[in-house]
Amino acid sequence: MLFLLYIGVLALVVFWPSPVDEGSAGTLKVILRKLHGAGVPGWINYGFVETIANVVMFIPFGVIGAAWLDRDRTWLAAAVGIAASCTIEAAQALLLPNRYATIYDVTANSLGAALGCIAVYAWRSRTRPPLP
Repeated sequence: MLFLLYIGVLALVVFWPSPVDEGSAGTLKVILRKLHGAGVPGWINYGFVETIANVVMFIPFGVIGAAWLDRDRTWLAAAVGIAASCTIEAAQALLLPNRYATIYDVTANSLGAALGCIAVYAWRSRTRPPLP
């Protein structure tokens, strides 16, 4: 059920007719300028924030997918996440003229799905102290 809810929200974000940050881009740029003025490095820019958002957006894909699979098949959630990202970007390129499909988005989304899988794998692989 949680995965279906996540997929529904993800579909809203990725298939929205216009870029989801369209109304807030100016606000984010103002915030970044203030942060840069306060000493935050310049490489933390709009593109960086957008990339991190794409990574974070797909971490739940990897976590929920990997948690649903058994330990030996955890990696499948990352593979499906990569395929889903490629499909999403292709659909944006073909069907949504106001959206921008990029290989950078595919890479960031794929990284997010992989990080989610790694987190689940690490959690399942942790050593537990023996019971007394």
